[in-house]
Amino acid sequence: VHAIEPRRTFQDVILPIETLDAIRHALALIKHQNLIFQQWGLAERHGEALGLAFHFAGPPGTGKTIAAEAIAATLGRRLLVVRYAELESRWVGQTAKHVAALFRAASDEGAVLFFDEADAIASRRFTSLTQGYERESNSVVNVLLAELERFPGVVIFATNLAANMDPAFERRIRTHIHFDMPGPVERERIWRVQLHATKTPLAPDVNFVELADRYRRSGGDIKNAVLKAAQIATLEPGPDDQKRIHQRHFIQAMDEVVAAEQVMNQSLYEGRDDPALGPLAGAFGNVRDRQDALEQEHRELAARLDTARAEAESRHLYALGALEERDTGRALELAGAQQTARRERQLLLLAAGALAVAVTALAVALLR
Repeated sequence: VHAIEPRRTFQDVILPIETLDAIRHALALIKHQNLIFQQWGLAERHGEALGLAFHFAGPPGTGKTIAAEAIAATLGRRLLVVRYAELESRWVGQTAKHVAALFRAASDEGAVLFFDEADAIASRRFTSLTQGYERESNSVVNVLLAELERFPGVVIFATNLAANMDPAFERRIRTHIHFDMPGPVERERIWRVQLHATKTPLAPDVNFVELADRYRRSGGDIKNAVLKAAQIATLEPGPDDQKRIHQRHFIQAMDEVVAAEQVMNQSLYEGRDDPALGPLAGAFGNVRDRQDALEQEHRELAARLDTARAEAESRHLYALGALEERDTGRALELAGAQQTARRERQLLLLAAGALAVAVTALAVALLR
């Protein structure tokens, strides 16, 4: 857990006006808490709603972290940045205790909690508890939901994909905001805001509009490119006081950022021209597609069971015992499907491993 004294404000955040308005509207609950809950009397009906939870969903580099910092700065509070790897323990039950302790610390300090890459800690709960890690994961999510329910402060969850979160978070989080990739107007502003207004030496040929149109990249990529461009410019000949950052430096820097991403995404068989790799690559892709389909089927069956239980509870038709009887058929159907899916997934993973070994062997042979 990292405690940050926020320096960046909403003046540093380049987001569509609709996104900024959604954040500001939500913050009114905290900034005008006395007016809303005491003077306007809403505390009598919403006494448990004194806290504020955000869910920021979107691709990496789209401004989720800087927006969280700006929220903390606006409220005059410290930001506690949390990553699941820092909370996770190999001892049973210890991770859930870490989560509870974290909320207590944030409440005592009045800090803003920011769960970065929350896909890991707030993921969908398992419906079939056959393994110890499944029970442990569910326990962590249950504790997180309980703490969130009674937390009086501000907590922010950042995810790369909203669908990864357990559906129970939807009710407990009032403000869900999607962070899209920036458009050309936002990209131009991001290029500019990464530079010092008076100290950064720019050559006359720098054109941020052209850069924004040429590269449809995230704010994180633009930030990295600006720093790379400065590094490249320092290597130009001549005294330091005459060096300038030119357009070509920004172009070269962003090209390097794009190339680095392609290297990271490139698999073993991508970029090879040998036709022998084609069938193996296709088969490997089919295995992954089938695995994704099985996981989707598992989620749909779990959702059907959750929906059946929710309907029964909302209509007050059954006591807990009767509800379990009503759901027995669906539960058995789900359990059978999950068992089949697990067996098939194991076979698919074995097939994927065999294919990977074959691809590696063929690649080594080609390199020789």
